[in-house]
Amino acid sequence: MVALGASFIFVLLAEMGDKTQLLAMAFAAKYKAYQVLLAVFIATLLNHSLAVVAGRALTTIMPLEVISFVAALSFVGFGLWTIRGDKLDGEDKAASKFGPVLTVSIAFFLAEMGDKTQLATISLAVEYSSILNVLMGTTLGMVVADAIGIILGIVMRKHIPEKSIKWFSATIFVLFGLTGIYKAISLKIDPIYVWVIISCVGAFAVAAAHRITKLNK
Repeated sequence: MVALGASFIFVLLAEMGDKTQLLAMAFAAKYKAYQVLLAVFIATLLNHSLAVVAGRALTTIMPLEVISFVAALSFVGFGLWTIRGDKLDGEDKAASKFGPVLTVSIAFFLAEMGDKTQLATISLAVEYSSILNVLMGTTLGMVVADAIGIILGIVMRKHIPEKSIKWFSATIFVLFGLTGIYKAISLKIDPIYVWVIISCVGAFAVAAAHRITKLNK
């Protein structure tokens, strides 16, 4: 249940302001909300199934401590990615000759390839041994996040600052990443060096976030 809950929360946060959430908003203007959400579920289930298999396969070829450290660093990256935000690159203009559900499913599957929520799913599959719970959690997180995106886009978009959502999500990711770094290296090296590494990564994250914020203005 820990794997299920953690996977749900972190993918829910990762999806806030992500390209696929923007895609959900765009398609909700063209198709019925339930059709979009069904398509999100189908595409995410297929995409994240590939991701969790890839994540568990990594544990057979690399030391778990190394993978955990890299996975923790990736969550810091997810936080910075969240601050940067995403823009649509024409995915919402996909042809509709296959019908709403299949059209949106294809668009979401392609948009999710290499996206931070897919990479987060790989990292979670490394962190937790229950790949079924990770798959269920990440899929549910995507569907709920995109449902929120549709609601925000249709009803509440003018009342909730997007910037606040992004910064909250980014902070959670960076804190999770720093905690993961501590867990991965605390038993291997001197505690002083552990805190030096965490401090350096934290300082880099703050500086990078500041830089990204300036570039986005």
